[in-house]
Amino acid sequence: MKNYIIFALTIVLTGFIGFSFSSCDKKIDTTAKIMVRDTSNSYVSGARVILYGTSTTIPQQAVERRDTAYTNSSGIAIFNYNDIYQTGQAGVAVLDIIASKGDQEGEGIIKIEEEESNVATVFIQP
Repeated sequence: MKNYIIFALTIVLTGFIGFSFSSCDKKIDTTAKIMVRDTSNSYVSGARVILYGTSTTIPQQAVERRDTAYTNSSGIAIFNYNDIYQTGQAGVAVLDIIASKGDQEGEGIIKIEEEESNVATVFIQP
């Protein structure tokens, strides 16, 4: 009887420990990387990149989120959307892109998928 209780307790504790480790599913980053290039296909550092949503409802409602970042020396601006993505959510957003530096400007669009590094390229020109 004593061995049966010890065996049952061991099984229960093993199951509990295994369950608690398997339920700690870490959320992967949801990011947007915007590469900015000029007309000669060179990367542009220091370009301002704005990501914003456009309302798809009728009548249109104001979309309050507008994110701005500047490209690094490799011509890439990185945005992190972990704060708006919820685990289990299908899709995050489709955002418009405006990139500019000096008198050059370009536009694009990016679809943000959950727990992925989403990438888009925008070409700027005068």
